Amino acid sequence: MSEEQVVRHCAPTLAGLKTGSMFGAWYPSARALRKDLRRWNQRLAGKGVCFLPLRYENSRALIYVYRPSRLRGDLGHRAAADLLGRCGYAPGSPARCLCQLRCRMAQGEGFPHEVGLFLGYPPEDVQGFMECRAKGFRCVGCWKVYGDAEKAQKLFASYKKCTAVYTARHAKGTPVERLTVAG
Repeated sequence: MSEEQVVRHCAPTLAGLKTGSMFGAWYPSARALRKDLRRWNQRLAGKGVCFLPLRYENSRALIYVYRPSRLRGDLGHRAAADLLGRCGYAPGSPARCLCQLRCRMAQGEGFPHEVGLFLGYPPEDVQGFMECRAKGFRCVGCWKVYGDAEKAQKLFASYKKCTAVYTARHAKGTPVERLTVAG
């Protein structure tokens, strides 16, 4: 995976504005995937960013880039923990929840709806999506919003601006390590 891909798909996470990001990348083998993610983790672990493969199938990997400190806080939120518990997770340990998410990803073709909690989506929006079957939302951006639409729209705008700034800076030669905020 290239630096350009990481910046384009993960700028808000690199900037510390968002808990996590996900994107797909092509790898010729699982071994190549592991080697590349090991390299990325060595490069950015000191900044508080981790790379984790959620799924690998037919030379396509689903990569999760996240900030463990933010994930701990997000999953520790009472509403998120309750929702995860209803989905069969054992809340309390982000590492255990990530293992369970990886297992759920491996079991099916689609995405388990609770994945939004791992990306920093508000629990009320994840729950609203699950309960309303993607209908009756207030607005759409990075996710479907069932709660505070005004707050979500401000977040969407900040993510979009961050991505534009980061991709422009990277195109001018700023390496990912310098773009990534420590946290």
